[in-house]
Amino acid sequence: MNIKKDDTVLVISGKDKGKRGKVLKAMPKTEQIIVEGVNVQTKHQKQTRKAAAEIKHQEGPIHVSNVMYWDKNAKAPTRIGHTVQNGQKKRVSRKTGQVLD
Repeated sequence: MNIKKDDTVLVISGKDKGKRGKVLKAMPKTEQIIVEGVNVQTKHQKQTRKAAAEIKHQEGPIHVSNVMYWDKNAKAPTRIGHTVQNGQKKRVSRKTGQVLD
């Protein structure tokens, strides 16, 4: 999976198409990510003795194929490639050719 936590991504398909946000959590086993402000779901919290009832809004997971990495230098979405430098695998922006990490 090319997308990691704290990356900025652009949603390219689905109901939130066109939104940009920061990746809050990456789940490589299911190939899903949670993006800030994208796929917001409503959860109803029952009343307890200590807390009142409330309606919570939280982000749900989306598949990693529905997003593209947002390159801050190019100010555009880009694909991610890989290269080996000094024996370490690095992520590279396909649009600018710059190393991402």
